[in-house]
Amino acid sequence: MAIVMLASPAATLAAEGGGGGLIELNKSLLIQLVNFLVLLIVLYRFLYKPLVSTLEGRSAAIRQQLAEAQAAREEAQRQLAEFESRLQAAQADAQALRERALREAAETRERLTAEARQEAARLLVAAQAQIAQEVRRAKTELRAEVGALAVEIAERLIRKSLRDEDHQRLVQEALAQIEPA
Repeated sequence: MAIVMLASPAATLAAEGGGGGLIELNKSLLIQLVNFLVLLIVLYRFLYKPLVSTLEGRSAAIRQQLAEAQAAREEAQRQLAEFESRLQAAQADAQALRERALREAAETRERLTAEARQEAARLLVAAQAQIAQEVRRAKTELRAEVGALAVEIAERLIRKSLRDEDHQRLVQEALAQIEPA
């Protein structure tokens, strides 16, 4: 194609018969054309092919890096999803633990309150029983004291009201009752 483009203006000029144009058709043109073709072949073989293969290698490397980046992105998204699911599971576990702890605390509070009420009732019953026993003992002691005081008061009254003769007679009567029995 390049040859046709180069030869086309030269053929046109030669046909017109005008010599001295820009391109003359002679041996040098043929040598230049051969040199140009050799240069194209050399450039194609030593420059264009390595350049194309280098560019293709670079393109392949870029595609590979893009694929690796995509895979890394997908892995990161998978890990993020896994992390989020773990986080949600941990939050659910923490919520369950919190609810269980609150429930156990409420149960413990209720149990301790019930035990405290039972202990208070037991102590109240024990205190009432002890008070009742103390009251009975105090009544018994009081009766004994009242009896002793009554005897003492009666003795004093009798001593004052009995004369010696009455006293002697009572002693004699008591002795008489003791002897026959």
